[in-house]
Amino acid sequence: MFNSISNNVRKLGSHLGHTIAQDKGVNWLDNVEQVRHLGKDAAAGDPQAIASLQSMFSHSSEQDLLIQARAFSQFLNLANIAEQQFTISPKGLEQLDLPHPLESLTEKLDGKSAEEVKQALQKLHIELVLTAHPTEINRRTFIHKYHQIAEELDDENDRSQQRIKELIEQAWHTSEIRHQRPTPLDESRWGLNTIADSIWQAVPEFMRELDSFCQQTTGEPLDESLTPITMASWMAGDRDGNPFVTAKLSHRAILQARLMAAELYLADFQQLYLELSMDTASQPLIDADTQRIGPYRHRLHGIIDKLKFSIAQLQQGETHHVIASSSELLEPLLDCRQSLLDCGLFNVANSQIIDLIRKVRCFGISLVKLDLRQHSERHDSALAEITDALNLGNYLQWDDQQRCEFLLQELTNPRPLLPDYSWSPETQEVLDTFTMAAAQPQECLGIYIISMASQASDVLAVNLLMKATGLNWPMPIAPLFETLDDLNNAPQVMASLLQHPLYTQRCRQQHYVMIGYSDSAKDAGVLAATWAQYQAQEALAKVFKTHGIQLKLFHGRGGTIGRGGGPAHAAIASQPPGTLDGGLRVTEQGETIRLKFGLPNLAVRSLHLYTSALLESLITPPPEPKQSWRELMDKMSDLSCAAYRSYVRGNDKFVSYFRQATPEQELSSLPLGSRPSKRRADGGIESLRAIPWIFAWSQNRLVLPSWLGLGETIKSCYAENAELMREMLNEWPYFQARISLTEMVYLKSDREISALYDDALVEPALQTLGTQLREQLAKDEQTLLTLLNQKQTMEKDAWNRDSFSLRKPYLLPLHLIQIETLKRLREKPEHPACEQVLMVSMAGIASGLRNTG
Repeated sequence: MFNSISNNVRKLGSHLGHTIAQDKGVNWLDNVEQVRHLGKDAAAGDPQAIASLQSMFSHSSEQDLLIQARAFSQFLNLANIAEQQFTISPKGLEQLDLPHPLESLTEKLDGKSAEEVKQALQKLHIELVLTAHPTEINRRTFIHKYHQIAEELDDENDRSQQRIKELIEQAWHTSEIRHQRPTPLDESRWGLNTIADSIWQAVPEFMRELDSFCQQTTGEPLDESLTPITMASWMAGDRDGNPFVTAKLSHRAILQARLMAAELYLADFQQLYLELSMDTASQPLIDADTQRIGPYRHRLHGIIDKLKFSIAQLQQGETHHVIASSSELLEPLLDCRQSLLDCGLFNVANSQIIDLIRKVRCFGISLVKLDLRQHSERHDSALAEITDALNLGNYLQWDDQQRCEFLLQELTNPRPLLPDYSWSPETQEVLDTFTMAAAQPQECLGIYIISMASQASDVLAVNLLMKATGLNWPMPIAPLFETLDDLNNAPQVMASLLQHPLYTQRCRQQHYVMIGYSDSAKDAGVLAATWAQYQAQEALAKVFKTHGIQLKLFHGRGGTIGRGGGPAHAAIASQPPGTLDGGLRVTEQGETIRLKFGLPNLAVRSLHLYTSALLESLITPPPEPKQSWRELMDKMSDLSCAAYRSYVRGNDKFVSYFRQATPEQELSSLPLGSRPSKRRADGGIESLRAIPWIFAWSQNRLVLPSWLGLGETIKSCYAENAELMREMLNEWPYFQARISLTEMVYLKSDREISALYDDALVEPALQTLGTQLREQLAKDEQTLLTLLNQKQTMEKDAWNRDSFSLRKPYLLPLHLIQIETLKRLREKPEHPACEQVLMVSMAGIASGLRNTG
């Protein structure tokens, strides 16, 4: 299997080496090759090779370190390209566990009725929410070159090889790291370009294959109006802790998205105009064609002109008379397609025109719906200022019941809430955000998320602020429950909220609730967090069923295990029964967007995996956990949380160790994402965002948030519960997924590399703590192997094991370069040359590990 990948990796590496030799001289290629061979020896366990690399790097200038770091970073990116390309090739697909997800699902559904499949297809809805990643370092221009290389790898001819050489040369002579921190608008543009480059082509291809699945399993084509995939975005809408996201900036992001959508639609409509040259048409279309340019072309002519006008207006920042609804795009398409069907032109009716109809239904007029997110404290502060201005009391001192009474009273009060008043800048920005949202076409906006929601008044507060600022349509509001306590209290909070008829009328029979994976894992450890998430979802489903309202869960998952990430198919299959009836809404973040959706064929496969898992869960739900399973999970959750917190909260040396042993201190000063690494500039580790928290631990390969507390707990419970645990492992998708993901963590962790960071960067008094953690990691890995009855990690997953082995020797030099650079930066802070080396090493390590933040 890996022969094909290795061959491509060697070819790409050879091209990169030739480019380096041309630029820096043959001696430099020899230097890089020497490091590469030492890296292989070190990865094979040769301590002298590590010592040789450390000595070499300690005597290198920052410029020399940068060349080495760039060489190995680019090599790892090229290795990823080779693997991605092989994965989606026919030969590569056949070697995967699930090569054709929808075909495999068809076989599993043998015995299920067509009606059951139809009902599942009606419920099928996946909304992918693109979010910015503060540690997505690579510039878009660099990412684009990598995508082009991947496309050229498909063709084994001289022209393609020459083009690959050219692209690698371009990449080497392009600085892969941005020198200025990106703005939220830059991040938004990055997300939109991902759609334009890949997902725009992938969706119609995927829909054709879903249509084939539907015909196979039900005997009927897919309902033309079905919209199983939609897109949303937090980029330029997530203002929680990001002072750079303002109402004005969000408005500009919406204009930018509408402009790009119009440009993409114009190209497709013009192509369709050329295709639909036929005179055979329905009588209404023929009669309307007074200019005799052709009935179909006449029907499309008006919308093409309006798209051109809309583009011109949006380029000037104007929205007057531009396309404001997807119905404007759909109507001429539906008229033309119906005419084609009526006239028996079925091949034409089921080709480009239906592809474009499906694009409109998926992408709307702005490619993505912009979500808005703000911290609950910002809403409370705004309402406190408003109640103070109205002499109604101090909102912040009221309990939840008092707040709810006030909010419900004001929601029915016909008088304007807001007096003519000079508000503080913070409150004015909150009000401006709602005012901006009120002025947008509804379909350009997604949902409003409340960070750190903990009580019913948090939701009603947003409802009132919407009413007060003229947002008079029921924009969905989603409380985000993030900490362990908030997850545990979520069902009670929502039950309290849904008891108010005034609010439930607004919901229109459905309601979003967002489950926070990142902060709950940072708060309680991965095992306690995932069990709390599971139980919260179960309980919420019951609450909503009681009230007759459809629960729509929104999963705030990241790329790493510690942030709820992992293989999509397993993650969906592990959800509690009944919690996917409202569809799946999930965040896709930074580098995982590239890895799942960066190439059209890759995006098609990812959509297959999501869809097959969701349909399977809808048609054949996973089993309800047995009471014995629940009791053991309750016990293990408590034990793992205590073990995790004993280090993170209970050890007074932990924070100092974390900051010395990882690049966390340096992250905030680097021009990575637009959002600060902390919610509050003066906050400690408790205010550190989950992404830099986990990213920092992944850089030194201890990957602590993704395993701490779990293995120790399993060992303490295993002796008395071995048979029960194996039953859970065999029969319960939730437990299977948790153990499988932890096994992946152990594969990517590296105790020896972590020790190298400690030796070089951590003061002696704190090094004992690092030693303890590494010893615990070793014990935990052995515990998992015992549970799985395996001799080595990932024994049953040769693909992922071999994939990581391919990259492992090239990671070590980058870690050693990073360690040397951190030493220099801590001796001499704000050293631009060292910061450049550090960023390149971070990017390379992130590329090698692939899901790091």
